[in-house]
Amino acid sequence: MLFAIDGYAATSIGHIAEAAGLSKSAVLYHYSSKEALLEAIITPAVDGLEGVVASFARSADADPRHEFVEPFVDYLLANRLEMSIFVNQGQSLRGLPVIDRANGLVQRLGDAVSLGVVRIDDRIRFGMALGGAAYTVVAAINWTDNALPSAELEDADEVRAALVEIVTGLLVASRTSVAAH
Repeated sequence: MLFAIDGYAATSIGHIAEAAGLSKSAVLYHYSSKEALLEAIITPAVDGLEGVVASFARSADADPRHEFVEPFVDYLLANRLEMSIFVNQGQSLRGLPVIDRANGLVQRLGDAVSLGVVRIDDRIRFGMALGGAAYTVVAAINWTDNALPSAELEDADEVRAALVEIVTGLLVASRTSVAAH
């Protein structure tokens, strides 16, 4: 996905057509604009993010590993390229409806995470758990020796297990300190 690799602003319909082996008019036949193409590509990932946000709300009193963390990590790993756009370009792409929706969901997740969390160190811990996991997965695009960022991580199971363990540890530590206050 050129939007994730080169950036949305640097990617033209002509670049997309060339990479796909199509003419520019063929791409424009299916997508009226670059924005429409981005929306078609990103919408399924944003829909998935909406499910992740909903799962956090449901897991408030449950084991965070099974109710939230594992689905969150699986979401991140399954949507690495899309997350690269959210994480790296989300602020510069404000005004595009699909990006605004993604940014709103990220904000809702942040608000839900910090609900009832008074201490600043706990808020930072939550932010590092979720944001750090997202950034780590996005940065993993550069970890492979393969030229294509969509290439599978060589140790995907190991990366998944580590992310689940670390994010769970950070969330549980924070929940424990919230319960103690």
